Amino acid sequence: MAILEVRNIEKHFGSTQVLKDVSFSLEEGNALAIIGSSGSGKTTLLRCLNFLETPNQGSIIVKGETLFDASLPTKQREQDLRKKRLHFGMVFQSFNLFPQYTALENVTLSAQLLAKEREDYKQNKKEILTEIEQKGKALLDQMGLADRMTHYPHQLSGGQQQRVAIARALALSPDILCFDEPTSALDPELTGEVLKVIRGLAEQKTTMIIVTHEMAFARDVADQIIFMDDGLIVEQGDPKQVIDNPKEERTKQFLTRYTEG
Repeated sequence: MAILEVRNIEKHFGSTQVLKDVSFSLEEGNALAIIGSSGSGKTTLLRCLNFLETPNQGSIIVKGETLFDASLPTKQREQDLRKKRLHFGMVFQSFNLFPQYTALENVTLSAQLLAKEREDYKQNKKEILTEIEQKGKALLDQMGLADRMTHYPHQLSGGQQQRVAIARALALSPDILCFDEPTSALDPELTGEVLKVIRGLAEQKTTMIIVTHEMAFARDVADQIIFMDDGLIVEQGDPKQVIDNPKEERTKQFLTRYTEG
């Protein structure tokens, strides 16, 4: 059974239709790479999955539970929206760290805020916060940042900031980890740092959706690739099908432009 099912998602901004009948599924432990030109709808799709945007049509199902159905009344769709977001961990292209917090504080903040809603929080506050801090430290250690936990974002390189952002996204143990062009703001050396971390997560069978322009990386890491153009899924399949042997002319043209660029 697929961990994620996206069915017939459409998204409009005014008179502009950005997503057009987008449907796909994702198996647990697999990595899905989404490729395509700028403006093809990739980021909007991720934002819809994270409920940062509301689709006009379609449904989103995670682990058999319907998290979103556009046919339902608005109030019912927005019920427990924050809990629905917890199924997804989001890593943005521009890091989006809080500048006033250290690396460790950025990673643990969400878990600390959610912990306050627990019935046993007052009774077990010290133990709960200690557990959250230990997990945050373990994640930063996993990201190779054991010696940067007390540093603020301005004291970190772009690659280090993005690794903090990945640790933060993992902190609440999401079902699916989403990356929106995680290396687009980085130079080649720092790009390599971040891609190495994502490769490691893929080896650990972390379920991921990765919007990327790194074709070689997508070929190596992804179990499935989707090519989008003009809001549509034009072609999807495994890396050999989509990147090495594309069937659709639009896919071929995109890959040719990318290679020539």
